[in-house]
Amino acid sequence: MIPNLEQTLRSTYGAVAQSHLSSQNDGVRSVAEAFGYSKQELASIPADANLGLSCGNPTAFASLRPGETVVDLGCGGGLDVFLAAAKVGPQGRSIGVDMTPEMIERARRNAARGPDGRPYANVEFHLATIDQLPLADESVDCVISNCVINLAADKSAVFREMARVLKPGGRLAISDIALKRPLPAELAGDLMAFVGCIAGAIFIPDYRQALGAAGFADVEVVDAGADLNAYAQIENQSGCCSPAMAPNGGLTIADDGCCPPPGTPSTDDTLHARLADLLTRYDVNDYATSVRVFAVKPTG
Repeated sequence: MIPNLEQTLRSTYGAVAQSHLSSQNDGVRSVAEAFGYSKQELASIPADANLGLSCGNPTAFASLRPGETVVDLGCGGGLDVFLAAAKVGPQGRSIGVDMTPEMIERARRNAARGPDGRPYANVEFHLATIDQLPLADESVDCVISNCVINLAADKSAVFREMARVLKPGGRLAISDIALKRPLPAELAGDLMAFVGCIAGAIFIPDYRQALGAAGFADVEVVDAGADLNAYAQIENQSGCCSPAMAPNGGLTIADDGCCPPPGTPSTDDTLHARLADLLTRYDVNDYATSVRVFAVKPTG
């Protein structure tokens, strides 16, 4: 484990939140579509809610119903929160939780401009870590998350929090990265492999066991079969430049929030360039996979 990983993650994703990445960028949109989002879904929500950080589409298998309360752990710019909001309707609640202030700020800006030009009335966002949720016991019908649990240092604590906030009979629907076999040492210790949701992943059987230990039943961890190399599509995509790596392992953003000034020498020390370089040296599909995770909190 690298030192100060949580600080590095917060800094890194905070900088991504301040970038111009969105569904208006071809590469970002292609990544979302590769992991299960339809063009119609992406068009139905603010473009800035999609940052190309997904590894699946949890709202597609969460079976959300009108009037339910759903919480998204690690909500980013609000992509899945807004899709869930449409499914639970005006009588339901769609809640996003993220530990990065810049992400919450971006998500709240997106919430202020709904698809009809008016603010989302059934959406809220909270700044918090996902192992200490700011929600009451047994207050949620469904927990969703998208490529975030792998970043948590104490996954068992996160699973216990899910169980705490879910109502009896409530369920979780998670898209995540899980391991199929041990990572090579270079990949396991690479900063970008942590930030890129690979090196912090756990084995599929361990995922099942940890959810069972937290009290969940009917646990399913299913290989979604998506190509993890899809993330490389964002590098060099035409809409925006990637944020550059800072000495502390986070990212820096140029003055315009996106690309460096004209004439700046090109560099390979960017988030997406470094991840793309990793993908050229390793086919991460040999070691890891995107998974759909489903489980139920027993009623008894």
